[in-house]
Amino acid sequence: MLAAVLRARGSIAEDRLALEERPLPEPAAGEVLLRVRACGVCRTDLHIVEGELPAHRDPVVPGHQIVGRVLACGAGVDLERDTRVGVSWLGATDGSCRFCVEGRENLCDAPVYTGYDVDGGYATHAIARADFVHPLDERLDDLHAAPLLCAGIIGFRALRVAGVLPGERVGLFGFGASAHLALPVLRRWGCFVAVATRGESHRALAASLGADWVGDALERPAERLDRAVTFAPSGDVVISALASLRKGGVVAINAIHLDRMPAFDYDSLLWGEREIRSVTNMTRADARDFLALAAEIGLEPRVTAFPLERANDALRALAGDALDGAAAIVPP
Repeated sequence: MLAAVLRARGSIAEDRLALEERPLPEPAAGEVLLRVRACGVCRTDLHIVEGELPAHRDPVVPGHQIVGRVLACGAGVDLERDTRVGVSWLGATDGSCRFCVEGRENLCDAPVYTGYDVDGGYATHAIARADFVHPLDERLDDLHAAPLLCAGIIGFRALRVAGVLPGERVGLFGFGASAHLALPVLRRWGCFVAVATRGESHRALAASLGADWVGDALERPAERLDRAVTFAPSGDVVISALASLRKGGVVAINAIHLDRMPAFDYDSLLWGEREIRSVTNMTRADARDFLALAAEIGLEPRVTAFPLERANDALRALAGDALDGAAAIVPP
């Protein structure tokens, strides 16, 4: 197999991923071996490669939005060869901690993250735990399904964490891979959608997808919002979203890493039972519900494909906001 391997973390101005040939792994009990068809590129991958998240595995193959077909199964796995499945960020849980028992596996005390704790999908092949792979509807093709597996699922969970109800006024602050997949869901729910984001091309994309109001990153719509989700890893954006809320409104922060949270005025911004909530990982139920909805509404992300040998270029494009929508690695 071939894999883009991270051995030295740091600025992606230099190539951090090196293409290496490796022996094909054997799936252990409860695991499957996948032939990777596509793997989405996520901002979390960028945080891992640049060292903003502490190393969990060294070296590691990044990538946690994997579309693949089953090549082989370990003992105890009942999946047919060639079954098409997706793998996401949450690659396994212990199943026994209080959070798993309560049905909140996204908060598991001992999670295993794909492309972080175990090797991921920037490769021709990948190993995954069989009970954490997601069957994919044939209406979702390989390339366009890949960004749904993290950006889509986590954006969907963010809407749930924010408590969005059909017909509400919802703000999306930042408009990259995840937000551009959340917008069609909000349109399906009959919501008014406001998008605040930097970059003229991102604003144009939001408008083309049906946003009702579009503004610059720190702009706010004239009428107050019921809910807001922030996708940019910036505390300033969180404050801007908070300032856009009506009383009793909610901001959900969809970021695994935040640069800082600046001081803000409690009386004018948080008072009035406004809330700030963080979005942590996802559950298999989120994946099941979102992927079914995505197939139903024909959700098709904007995707730029990069061959495996250009994985470093894909990360640089993401870091430089040079993508309209998402990126995906396509192995040979």
